Amino acid sequence: MMKLLPEQLRKTYDPLSLPDSAKTNGDSAKAIIGQERAVKALKFGLGNKGQGFNIYVSGVPGTGKQTAVRHFLKDMAQQEPTPGDWCYVNNFTDPYQPRKLSLPKGQARAFRNDVHQYVTNAWAALLKVFESEEYGKKRETVIQKLRDEEAGIFETLGRKAYEGKFIIQRTPLELIAVPMVDGRPMTDKEFLELSEKEQERILQKQDALKEDLRQAARQMKILERQTDQALFDLEYKVASATLDDLLEEISAKYASNAPVKQFLDELKSDILEHLHEFIQFKPENKPEETLREVKRDGTIPRRYEVNVFMDNTKTDGAPIVLELNPTYNNLFGKIEKESVMGNWVTDFTLIRGGALHAANGGYLIVPAIEVLRNYFTWDSLKRALRNGSIVIEEPSEQLGFLTTKSLKPEPIPLNAQIILIGSPMIYFLLYEYDEDFKELFKVKADFDTVMENTEAKLADFCTFIQNVCTEEKLLPLNAGGLGKLLEFSHRKAEDQEKLSIRFGEIIDLVKEAHQYAARDKAAEIGAEHIRQATAERLYRSNLWQEKVQEMIQKNMIFIDVAGAETGQVNGISVISLGDVEFGRPNRITASVSAGGAGIIDLEREAKLGGPIHTKGVLILSGYLAELFGSDKVISLSAQLVFEQSYGEIEGDSASSAELYALLSGLSGLPVRQGIAVTGSVNQKGEIQAVGGINEKIEGFFDVCKLTGLNGEQGVLIPHSNRQNLMLKEEVVEAVRAGKFHIWAVQTIEEGIEILTGVKAGRRPEGERLRFEPGSVFDRVNRRFVEFAEILHESTAPRLGRRGKGRARTF
Repeated sequence: MMKLLPEQLRKTYDPLSLPDSAKTNGDSAKAIIGQERAVKALKFGLGNKGQGFNIYVSGVPGTGKQTAVRHFLKDMAQQEPTPGDWCYVNNFTDPYQPRKLSLPKGQARAFRNDVHQYVTNAWAALLKVFESEEYGKKRETVIQKLRDEEAGIFETLGRKAYEGKFIIQRTPLELIAVPMVDGRPMTDKEFLELSEKEQERILQKQDALKEDLRQAARQMKILERQTDQALFDLEYKVASATLDDLLEEISAKYASNAPVKQFLDELKSDILEHLHEFIQFKPENKPEETLREVKRDGTIPRRYEVNVFMDNTKTDGAPIVLELNPTYNNLFGKIEKESVMGNWVTDFTLIRGGALHAANGGYLIVPAIEVLRNYFTWDSLKRALRNGSIVIEEPSEQLGFLTTKSLKPEPIPLNAQIILIGSPMIYFLLYEYDEDFKELFKVKADFDTVMENTEAKLADFCTFIQNVCTEEKLLPLNAGGLGKLLEFSHRKAEDQEKLSIRFGEIIDLVKEAHQYAARDKAAEIGAEHIRQATAERLYRSNLWQEKVQEMIQKNMIFIDVAGAETGQVNGISVISLGDVEFGRPNRITASVSAGGAGIIDLEREAKLGGPIHTKGVLILSGYLAELFGSDKVISLSAQLVFEQSYGEIEGDSASSAELYALLSGLSGLPVRQGIAVTGSVNQKGEIQAVGGINEKIEGFFDVCKLTGLNGEQGVLIPHSNRQNLMLKEEVVEAVRAGKFHIWAVQTIEEGIEILTGVKAGRRPEGERLRFEPGSVFDRVNRRFVEFAEILHESTAPRLGRRGKGRARTF
């Protein structure tokens, strides 16, 4: 047991003892401070793109996780090769499955321009060659040959018909033999005026010519087909030669790239296959008239366009991509659609890439919680990592829903390292419940929230803060201001020997202090500005704390801070309301009587006590049984309750206060109400550390201050919580003035002596009397003896012949 001195209640800094970096802006600052474990993990993991060696960066917000990762990647990525470009082109065999093309860095746009130029030149060259006099002569020769052969067939047939007095006439459908009279075709009227016998004779002769006519017609159709083929062969030969001449240069440029070479060959073949459509193409055609064939700008047929899907021209080294909104489409890309005459249509030119494509060959940083929140994203990301490829598809297809027919582009190989940034809880949940996670994210970089307060790290801290002020264009901190900021960091760490490195919150405080310093037209941020920023931040958030204190002041919530009461102790709980935590005193009372019910936790019975609180109460039974039950059966009915508490109570930090209330009730000794208690207890009576120690002390101090400090008030805290003390300066000054006190106790014995002013009374083992007469424990022991006798007397008459009664123990 010890009463703490003011110097033990708060870590302070003498401005004159701070490092030089506290007085001037540091020349250089480490980007990562106090994260040796995380730094080592990042050095191992980053750049290790082996199967499954992706990284999960774990830590609470504000610890600099994202900054650290990007800092490491910045230098590392520049030393790595820049990935190439990717294009999507038309699959002339199956347009619904566009083909991918890989090209070296910066060549995708050049390739698109080369193809564009080739198609444009091909159209102009083909138009020119087919309008040339040389081609016209060759075409006319083929056609003239047809005419000559047709004329020979017609002449032979006409001579034979003439001999039979018929004239051969040609219709669009067939050849017919018409009777002749006076060297001209006979009219229908003249034919009808002939005798039946003459008509019959003419028809018979006409029938005799029909086979010759059919034979001639067949020969002429064969000649037409041969001529068409000859014309086609001529066109193909001329066009192929023309295209080959144009293709030779571009093919030589990409000769080492087999897929590109194949595409160029297929491009040429498709132009030849659709030669007439290609030649008849006019730039002024509207896209909606022939969407499949015409590019949006109407310069070349759309089927021959090149979609530069991923261009790394401006990338230097491996790409680093930060995607803060990792929706499915943002990560994996999408296939856009256009509305044409009321219908949605698409093609390979509307394929768009995502963050995974942009990070391919490099690094992708994504927030873990956002990945898990977005539908399809997490499962699709794992699938991509397992398969080593990025698939672009409609999300609805993954559910098996009926969808309109769409494209299925060839998957692009994935060669990127994924870096998830998230909280420790998400890591634990994924590791426990997702069997793929541990195989795909084998490296964990764990960021701490505090660091040891060594001289070197203190200098790093100061240098870092001053450099942030320079980068953020904030006023510099003088030594006094930096000293107060360090004290704020200790308060956030809840440790006098460690500094908080949750720099997000620390820098926010500096920014607020900058505003107050600017209003004062100060050249530097001083201690008074840090102090003001801290106070104003608390004032903006502690409305409910003041409401609770007001209710205590008006005696609407019963809290005694003077006098003494039996079976009544002031415990302290911590209320957390988002951005503010504060301590609130709670009256804990215990009522005791003879019986066999044991210790009843009314909070548990009312279903307001959490499991940890219930465990803390059950431990009290073990303590009492060991201390007082070695020579008798303990008979006790006791009720413990948090008075005027209407919400759930969780935690065991009030278990020592509950035990003090029990001991007071059993011994009949009153407890000083000006002293509040916090600390958990084990079955051996040792006081254990608790959380929120500063808020608890300050909460009780504020209540005491409302009614007036009388010099008898204070708080009992666990001895092991001493280094966690970073109390407000107001509390420290009150302790220095003797108006308030802090006691650090290690055992229940020490605490009960302070609360009652009576010795605990436990004697060393082996002595005849276990407890000193008149001590707290002696009174409690004698009370247990009384309870046992009362219980025995009340049960003896009912036992009769059944034997001796047995009291219930707990």
